[in-house]
Amino acid sequence: MNHHILKGEKSMFKLLKQEGLARRGEFVTPHGTIQTPVFMNVGTSAAIKGAVSTDDLRQIKCQVELSNTYHLHIRPGDDVIRDLGGLHKFFNWSGPILTDSGGFQVFSLAVLRKISEEGVLFASHMDGKRIFMGPKESMRIQANLGSTIAMAFDECVANPAEYNYAKNSCARTARWLKICIDEVKKNNAEPGAINPKQMLFGINQGSTYEDLRADHMKQIAEFEGLDGYAIGGLAVGESAEEMYNIIDVVQPFMPTDKPRYLMGVGTPVNILEAVRRGVDFFDCVMPSRNARHGNLFTSRGFMNLNNAKYERDPRPIEEGCQCPACRSYTRAYIRHLFKARELLGMRLCVLHNLYFYNTLMEKIRAALDEGRFEQFFRDNVEILGTRVDD
Repeated sequence: MNHHILKGEKSMFKLLKQEGLARRGEFVTPHGTIQTPVFMNVGTSAAIKGAVSTDDLRQIKCQVELSNTYHLHIRPGDDVIRDLGGLHKFFNWSGPILTDSGGFQVFSLAVLRKISEEGVLFASHMDGKRIFMGPKESMRIQANLGSTIAMAFDECVANPAEYNYAKNSCARTARWLKICIDEVKKNNAEPGAINPKQMLFGINQGSTYEDLRADHMKQIAEFEGLDGYAIGGLAVGESAEEMYNIIDVVQPFMPTDKPRYLMGVGTPVNILEAVRRGVDFFDCVMPSRNARHGNLFTSRGFMNLNNAKYERDPRPIEEGCQCPACRSYTRAYIRHLFKARELLGMRLCVLHNLYFYNTLMEKIRAALDEGRFEQFFRDNVEILGTRVDD
């Protein structure tokens, strides 16, 4: 196989195969090699909601764990995690960790939209205490956490945003990105840095305006010192068609030698559509959040286990699934756990959904390896978005 080896200062993205725009790659990090396309499992406060541990993640094919800078800064405090040796030691995970910058939460909590050139003044969701966060603060917190990949601090504008506001916001996000690049370099060089090889991804913004999206991507693609690029500010209320259109607009200007990350996306169908458009990294709370309400994903579509028709159903959630729930328990039993408000019901469903997502990515990678992704896409794109009828 003729591999294109594409080197950055601290990272290496290797494009193994391409089919149309869909990409099969490997991303070498200080905490192991990530096979792409990849779905990152979201553990906002250093745990997957639904009583799922890092020991569990190792059993369900998780490659990358994602945690939230804002939430860990508020509780237990990034200084506490630093003093305990960083996030990897704190929750016993040796693989790659990506931390988002906190921007999304900070902007939703901003005190009267109090945004200055330095950052944002916001009120803590815990006690209302005023906290300031900007690019320097976000990079310091992420350095304390010692994550594998830090995300740049960006301004998240609401969709739809007024054009001039979105334009000014893009310019500010680009200025902040330069600060983030300098700060990561500085923090990595400090004696005693938790992760002296921390990587940094930049984020493309621009609301749903095609020209702003394209111009911003062209601009940040020129910046030195970035290990990957994300498309941010989507999955916040726009239609799936608008989201796919933005990927189509931005993709031609994304460097081919760096990973591409679509933030906060999405359903299995969204993932298939985005892989087909050249995206490598995904994350979303959907599989775990849906699971906690008994909403499950399978290769034959989605189902709600609370439905009365599963009361006496002796089958697993999905025949042939090798997740911990399907290997040992029936639909009837897990439904009973939900009705009895037993935590185990939630836990088993979260394990199933994450296993399903991680396995879906494995199947996508195999299809790309074997040059049959387009066929895989056609076979699955409709059925994954339908309700299981039995």
